[in-house]
Order: sequence, then structure tokens, then C-alpha cells
Amino acid sequence: MKYLGIDYGTKRIGIAVSDEGGRVAFPLAAVESGRSALSEIAELVKKNGAEKIIIGESRNFKNEPNAVMEDIERFKKDLEELSHLPIEYEREFFTSAQAARQYAPDGSRKESPSQEKLDAAAAALILQGYLDRQGNGE
Repeated sequence: MKYLGIDYGTKRIGIAVSDEGGRVAFPLAAVESGRSALSEIAELVKKNGAEKIIIGESRNFKNEPNAVMEDIERFKKDLEELSHLPIEYEREFFTSAQAARQYAPDGSRKESPSQEKLDAAAAALILQGYLDRQGNGE
């Protein structure tokens, strides 16, 4: 099964895709949040043959939904209606910071990746976490 991963943000939405076997997640793209985001993501779903969508579930240190979680829930509902695919949540915690460390583990940000690359990498971390929990990587 092929999956699409989403790291929802108020400015940009990171997108990742899995391999055909649903074992490994790869950064794909970032789309600008706004009116056209849903249709752009639905097009990426079709183009990449995704059969299920995984979206990051944002919570605070007390395990309560973050302020952005209300937007994520609305986005999830709208995307389910548009894509006709099942969408599941995967807990995310500091995925953007983890993505930044992938480019410069020493914290220097030497490569200075674009924000779009970071958003897509964060989506890949979310998706990979889901795939690993499902045992797809074995």
C-alpha cells in the first residue's frame, strides 16, 4: 500500500510519500496553505497513487491538542471528502526541529535548506513514524 504523509502548517503544508510497499517515507513537496491547498494535495494523492493519508496530530506537553489542531481536524475532514481516502493521525512532536537536524546535525544549518524542504522532511518523519508502528518496515 502506498501512503501520503502530511505535516500541516498555517503557512505551508509538508507532503511526503511512501514507496509502493509502504516501508519507507520520502519528502515530496510543500504546498502553500490556503484556498488551493486541498486541491493541490488531492492532485498529489492521485499523481502518486496513494491509498491512505497520514496527517500529523499536534499536541502540547500536557498531551492536549495544540491551537492548530482545530485547523488540522477541519483540514482532515475536507481532505477526506475530496480524496475519498481514509486519513489517520500520527502523533508528531518537534518534527520540524528533527527535520532541520537532518540537514545539519551539529545545529549549524550549514546547508541552509529551504523551508519547503524542511516541511516535506517533517512530513516524511511523521509518515515514517506511522509506517514503523505498523510494522511495514520489517
